[in-house]
Amino acid sequence: MSEQAPETHVIDFRAAEQLLAAQDPRGAIKLLDSVITAHPENTAARLLRARAFFAAAQLRPAELEFQLVIEREPDNAFAHFALGRTLQRAARPAEALRHFRLAAALDPRPDFVEAARFGEK
Repeated sequence: MSEQAPETHVIDFRAAEQLLAAQDPRGAIKLLDSVITAHPENTAARLLRARAFFAAAQLRPAELEFQLVIEREPDNAFAHFALGRTLQRAARPAEALRHFRLAAALDPRPDFVEAARFGEK
């Protein structure tokens, strides 16, 4: 495999964002695989790939990527919220609720607060 120029990875990342927005998560994943192979420390690329896995209903890979983002950025409210949605879809509501509540505590956006269901047990 030939070494790609760094600019290629930026282009691939931007193209992956566009593919995800155009509802082609599998295409986005393909582009992001090479970006992450070259730059495994790139949290933004991992978060985008996690979102693409989720959109493609690949819940276990999405969960693993969101967890990795949270390990690196424990205060990333969106990553907690998205992990919560992933766990919710995987029929793991108690685990999901924990991440929804962390997301809402970190960023009290209305959608995060609603998902956290603070008034319920």
